[in-house]
Amino acid sequence: MRLRTRLFLSISALITVALVGLLLGLVSVTQIADSRERMINQSFSTLDLGQRMRQHLGDQMVNLLGEEVDIAALQDAQQKFMEALKEGLDSTSDPQAHEYFEKIAASYQVFLDVVRQPASLRTSLLDQRETDRALEALRGNLTELQRHSLSIVRTAETATRDRAQMIAGLLGLVSGAVLLIGFITAQGIARRFGAPIDALAKAADQVGRGDFQVTLPLSPVNEMAALIRRFGLMTEALRMLKETNVEKLLGEQQRLKAVLDSIDDGLLILDRQGRIQHANPVAQRQLSWEEVPHGHLLSKALGRPELDEQAQRVLRGDPRDDEPEDLVVMADAEQRLLSWRMVPVALEDGRLLGGVMVLRDVTEERAFERVRKEFVLRASHELRTPVTGMQMAFGLLNERLRFDPDSREADLLTTVDEEMQRLVRLINDLLDFSRYQSGVQALEREPCDLEELLCALRQRYSAQASERSIEIELELHPPLPRVRLDRLQIERALDNLVGNAIRHSPNGGNIRLQARRHGERVLVSVADDGDGVPYSQQARIFEPFVQVGHRKGGAGLGLALCKEIVQLHGGRVGLYSRPGQGAQFYMTLPV
Repeated sequence: MRLRTRLFLSISALITVALVGLLLGLVSVTQIADSRERMINQSFSTLDLGQRMRQHLGDQMVNLLGEEVDIAALQDAQQKFMEALKEGLDSTSDPQAHEYFEKIAASYQVFLDVVRQPASLRTSLLDQRETDRALEALRGNLTELQRHSLSIVRTAETATRDRAQMIAGLLGLVSGAVLLIGFITAQGIARRFGAPIDALAKAADQVGRGDFQVTLPLSPVNEMAALIRRFGLMTEALRMLKETNVEKLLGEQQRLKAVLDSIDDGLLILDRQGRIQHANPVAQRQLSWEEVPHGHLLSKALGRPELDEQAQRVLRGDPRDDEPEDLVVMADAEQRLLSWRMVPVALEDGRLLGGVMVLRDVTEERAFERVRKEFVLRASHELRTPVTGMQMAFGLLNERLRFDPDSREADLLTTVDEEMQRLVRLINDLLDFSRYQSGVQALEREPCDLEELLCALRQRYSAQASERSIEIELELHPPLPRVRLDRLQIERALDNLVGNAIRHSPNGGNIRLQARRHGERVLVSVADDGDGVPYSQQARIFEPFVQVGHRKGGAGLGLALCKEIVQLHGGRVGLYSRPGQGAQFYMTLPV
């Protein structure tokens, strides 16, 4: 028999027994109430009739014993007595009560015979013993009728109490039967399901701990047996899956460890709280760790309290606007510089697993960079003096020489002058770039109106753009705040951007100068509709001496100078471009 059928039959039996007992009790109570109500009503009706007859008899006796007899009142009292007597004879269904009414009728008839005698004999008759006996008999019959009616009421009450006790006992038996059936049913269900479920729970705990050697219970219930069988199949499948995947996971872990250990850069694996979980051998050598400080925060492991806040920013997905400062560590009694960057690690659904911190030893690079900057700065200074002298001497010589404007000599002098000026510009750019990188260049900040700055920029290049039918558009999104900056330096950066845009825009093209506020920063951009920047060169376009595109010119220091100027103001520069769809160079300046 199926489990649902058994439960249905058990619950149905309980409900049926309870309903039958309740129905029997209701029927019995209803019958008792009806029968006792009829008996009590009839008894009280008899008592009422007896009381009325007593009253009417008393009225007659008072009238007869008076000095003068009121015949009309006497006849009225007699008539009412007879009506009450007749009503009692007609309405009663109790034989004994009917017999009492008949006796009352006979006694009253004797009493009427005395009353109906002539007035001269009435007084003497009332004094006779027969009359007394008839009157006493009449009163006695009325009294017995009353006692009989009261006894019927008491008997009905007693019978009702006995019947109620019997119904209570019957309901108690029904309740006991319901409790017994319920107890037996609960015991059966607990015995059939409790033990197998407990055994399955213990087996599930074993499987959760990785122990698949479980003992499954037996059950005569089909549904329970099917559940146990499926649980066994699931356990076996999990065991096989574990045996299959453990080796695969171990192999993947070993391969991943080999890959991490073979990387030339140091790697620190962080959890979601920024605690160190793993470090490859390169990182251990870079940081002079004998053992990896598992579970420690970066601030404690590296001695840099600010790293915890920066790590949390990266793990939250907040981008960094500036390059992080190099870490200074002592390795083998030598000071080393480590550049670092941190990226979050997340699943495809966006759930964060942690982060990876990449460390790179840049001690030699920073030393070479410093030497290079010093060399460029010194070389620029050393070159600037003789080149300036050569330019002045050539200017004096050019003033004294007289050649035909169409002669070869005049062309050569013009070429030398242009190349001399180009060389001076190159030296000045190198010198300025070296000053920016070395931090020598100081800023003279003052509040600046960006709208007026961009309008002046547009006016400066309108003539040059008109030569190639290029239109310079100005898009401002007010309100624009006044920003404290070095206007000459920012104008130099914007001149480089607008000059590049004109040089790479086609004839009849458009250049858009845009400015708007974005939170606590101001965004200024220069966009053109030229050939754009190839994806392969976008990452290097702000490096010095890098030139992009077919229209090359200069030494490739313009965008590098822009980057240095903007970073010196606390901002950053960027590029958004798709090949063939133009380029948009932007700078963000803090408000």
